Amino acid sequence: MGCGLVTIFNGAGHGKSSAALGRAVLAAASGEKVFIIRFLKGKELANPAFFNRLEPEIKIFCFEKSVGSFADLSEEKKSEEIANIRNGLNFARKVIATGECDLLILDEILGLIDNGIITVEDLKNILMARDEDMSIILTGIHLDGEIAALAGEVSEVAGVKMR
Repeated sequence: MGCGLVTIFNGAGHGKSSAALGRAVLAAASGEKVFIIRFLKGKELANPAFFNRLEPEIKIFCFEKSVGSFADLSEEKKSEEIANIRNGLNFARKVIATGECDLLILDEILGLIDNGIITVEDLKNILMARDEDMSIILTGIHLDGEIAALAGEVSEVAGVKMR
């Protein structure tokens, strides 16, 4: 009788992570335990003190050590960060295997495919390992059809220039 859902926020527009965070707040307000694992954005949060106040209902994890985003790093730094990102992926697998949370948000995980860090098959395996009661939210720019087929909900975020 599982009610977990795979939701994807993708597209070139801004607001994918914000939409996922909004879902996290709604889930936490309903008594659910939420984990957010951030990828490719560097270790810094805009307002760490604010995000710390969301605990214990919402826990945010980042395994990267660099301050800047992955795209802005040198090739040498990118190689170092890939090892850290893989630690984050292993943590995500552990969370899924143990059912430690009700909602797991994998922020910018679709970008890991774009950067050749994981494959579509890797992400499919992560999603298929979840218990049917656990909800997962994925964010990123590009979405592969095989991943989209595993989702119950896909929202495309497009940038629209307003005057």
